[in-house]
Amino acid sequence: MTDFSAGLIQVGLLIVLLAAVHRPLGDYLARVFSSTRHWRVERALYRLFRVDPGSEQRWSTYAISLLGFSFVSIVLLYLLQRLQALLPLDFGRGAVEPGMAFNTAISFVTNTNWQSYSGEVVMGHTVQLAGLTVQNFLSAAVGLSVAVALIRGLVRREAGRIGNFWVDLTRGTIRVLLPISFVAAIVLIGLGVVQSLRSGVDVTNPDGTQSTIALAPAASQEAIKQLGTNGGGIFNANSAHPFENPNVWSNLLETFLMLVIPVSLTRTFGTLVGNRRQGYVLLSVMGVLWSAMLAVTWWAETHPNGPAALLAGAGMEGKEQRFGLALSALWATSTTGTSTGAVNSMHDSFSGLGGGATLLHMLFSEVTPGGVGGGLYGILVLAIIAMFLAGLMVGRTPDYLGKKLGRREVTCAAVAMLAMPAVVLLGTGVTLLLPGEVSAALANSGPHGLSEVLYAYASAGNNNGSAFAGLTVTSDWFQGSLGIVMLLARFIPILAVLRLAGSLAAQKKVPDTAGSLPTTSPLFGTMLAGTVVLVSALTFIPALALGPIAEALS
Repeated sequence: MTDFSAGLIQVGLLIVLLAAVHRPLGDYLARVFSSTRHWRVERALYRLFRVDPGSEQRWSTYAISLLGFSFVSIVLLYLLQRLQALLPLDFGRGAVEPGMAFNTAISFVTNTNWQSYSGEVVMGHTVQLAGLTVQNFLSAAVGLSVAVALIRGLVRREAGRIGNFWVDLTRGTIRVLLPISFVAAIVLIGLGVVQSLRSGVDVTNPDGTQSTIALAPAASQEAIKQLGTNGGGIFNANSAHPFENPNVWSNLLETFLMLVIPVSLTRTFGTLVGNRRQGYVLLSVMGVLWSAMLAVTWWAETHPNGPAALLAGAGMEGKEQRFGLALSALWATSTTGTSTGAVNSMHDSFSGLGGGATLLHMLFSEVTPGGVGGGLYGILVLAIIAMFLAGLMVGRTPDYLGKKLGRREVTCAAVAMLAMPAVVLLGTGVTLLLPGEVSAALANSGPHGLSEVLYAYASAGNNNGSAFAGLTVTSDWFQGSLGIVMLLARFIPILAVLRLAGSLAAQKKVPDTAGSLPTTSPLFGTMLAGTVVLVSALTFIPALALGPIAEALS
């Protein structure tokens, strides 16, 4: 079987699996967040933390709860790393140094999972399990909560309240992420992913020398790492490591886990707003853009233009033989289209066009289909921008799902949309003005070197976490600046989205008129897709022209 045929089969299987669970999982998520019943374990947690599950919050209270929870999470994860030497199962690895602990704490709490360290060398199993894996669940549940809050804002009439953050967080974790991750971890173990509390196993090499192969509780973290669109690997090679992703079946399952909740949330959206065609339009836009980026990346990697790749007949540098070009392109497209950031090949080794496609896919604000929760509220923000632009063209006040989009609503959407480009371009620009930092960090000069820096800040700014591995980011500047970019790019849009949800929830619903643009029509889908592409193109084309585009044309 050729690599092309294998790739087509895996893409086909992936689409069939996603289609099969889209309806049941999407409807289940809708029931989870609309039910008035509380599970016994949930009631116990509410009593323990003195939460009234029957009370609802205004957007400001919801936001304060979310920010407070995230701040405490960052502090606790930072302390856990700094005190690692006192914890069991640290294997003598000692305390994580302050800059790295700061960056890692922010990274995992913001669902970015950017890693400036080798997991099997720096982190003990206690920090991995009690710190990083826990945040894989909680950061995903936070994103899910924000998406549901925005849906409530669109659905409710003259309410002003958008739910209870603590209830949404608890339900997202206990009813959604934990059970699916548990089942996925068992399946991954069956497929060959390791699950061990040992630090490693000694082996004898063919030449008689001794080596130690690192072991870890990988399966339990791998499941939620993909399902929660987190991406942080327990091994340095991430999902290219055979202990995390041993074969094509584990590769298919892990790719499916990345996409399944973001794709199914479009069904949840349609169910909760009472018109499932609304969700189908969003899914169509996500699917078309994802497919386009897959086609570009796949073509670029099978038609390399570098002299070494041309002589070899393929661009296999940085790719695993067991996956080949097609499955590497499929994974790269899925991991950058979501906020996962896990890799089964090294994006730094992609061709100029292939690497540029993965970078551009992130710069679409990761709404194709995006992260858990983040993809849905991101594309809804862009839908509001699209409706605003349509209103400008016809000279009428725009509305979306019966809610007027006035100055306040459009301002919130604009802030949510522009926060990421602002921090990415500022972070990249300031870093390039520091020649000492750049020269010490870059393994490549010229356009590819610029691409490495831009990719790092784009990854941090989109809460993705993948990297062009030729960039060394262990200096205090990179640890601090990337950490700040992750914070701002995560919480500024979240605050804007919650403010938008509160404003929409306070409105009454207005009826459609003859001048209303149907938001279930192909025209609206085309406008939304155009908005996604144009916002990215107008913002980032100058930077992309100096980096991956110049490299691809060289």
